[in-house]
Amino acid sequence: MGVRERKERQKIEMKDLILQSAHNLFLNKGFEEVSIRNIAEAIEYSPATIYLYFKDKNEIFYALHGEAFKIFNTYISPIVTIKDPLERLFAMGEKYIQFSCTHPKYYEIMFITESPMRCDENSEEWKEGERALGFLESIVAECMTQGFFKDQNPKIMSFAIWSFMHGMCSLIIRDRMRCYPEDEREGIHVNAFKTFKIMLKTL
Repeated sequence: MGVRERKERQKIEMKDLILQSAHNLFLNKGFEEVSIRNIAEAIEYSPATIYLYFKDKNEIFYALHGEAFKIFNTYISPIVTIKDPLERLFAMGEKYIQFSCTHPKYYEIMFITESPMRCDENSEEWKEGERALGFLESIVAECMTQGFFKDQNPKIMSFAIWSFMHGMCSLIIRDRMRCYPEDEREGIHVNAFKTFKIMLKTL
């Protein structure tokens, strides 16, 4: 490996280290409570090192958010082969639940951690999130062409579906199902999703 290649690899490794440390701090302390100095202390470098890679903590968050959504979009991509749009919608819901449980830290940064949500000012950084929402909306619109969700607004219908899924997944990964016996929790959220699918079929 040449000097140039070694330096490039070191840059990538340092950027990854910054992102991983910032991710943990955002989740543990909250976005507003974390400073560039905190991140620098976590990786045992000076704040000046952070600024070589990111102009501020907002840019760090955008990078984490975009990467999380990129992973999510890859995770759900196999469902595009499902021809029936309603079954594709249900498969997306199943993938959504699986993703939140398998990758809770990514889910937190995508949907739960309070953040500088200035999407319009940072459209390039948020394109993966927009892609995921657009995918949901396109499936809902296709379902409507098949006679489902009559007289519904596709954007509002998509938001309603997302809201239900997000609420359930947030309760699961934030350990808010403690009010139910431990041996019943999985069955409850599995059957809740089944009930939701039945409800959607009637619309």
